[in-house]
Amino acid sequence: MKIGWVLCGSFCTLSKAADAMRAMVAEGHDVTPIFSFAVASTDTRFGTAAGWYRTFEEISGKRPWDTLTAVEPIGPKGLFDVLVVAPCTGATVGRLAAGISDTPATLAVKSHLRGSRPVVAAISTNDALGGSFRSIATLKNTKYMYFVPLRQDDPQKKPNSLVADLSYLPQTVAAAVDGRQWQPLFL
Repeated sequence: MKIGWVLCGSFCTLSKAADAMRAMVAEGHDVTPIFSFAVASTDTRFGTAAGWYRTFEEISGKRPWDTLTAVEPIGPKGLFDVLVVAPCTGATVGRLAAGISDTPATLAVKSHLRGSRPVVAAISTNDALGGSFRSIATLKNTKYMYFVPLRQDDPQKKPNSLVADLSYLPQTVAAAVDGRQWQPLFL
């Protein structure tokens, strides 16, 4: 499959996203990385922006797309079979639920959905069961939106935090292409 892969600024999960992308490429999928503004420009204790560019270009063989003009043609040209958003932050979920497409991440999703093609989101946010919950529910009821199964990552210290289990990404993508949500959604 041709997969567009949006990476958002849940910096602590970018290395897991890299592993998941490696696995999908190893299965023979053609993957194009797409960076949110945050991933494209932010250095953190989890890695530098330049390092993430190197990592994802090495995995995919393609320079990550990081501008609005780069991602806008996704829908009109039908560039991908499926769009994966992994990790998908609370900020991105909120923008998508509100219909705001002002970042490469959100415009990529909007453009892809325009063609009635599946989007698979791998939620990773500390406020999933708090401030982002309404937005997640809105997207759950959006046609062509699917979610990688998720769980609380630290119920005692971060009771509102949910993170997708990327080991379920291949099954979730396959189900989404068939128009189904992989179950169970909550682990």
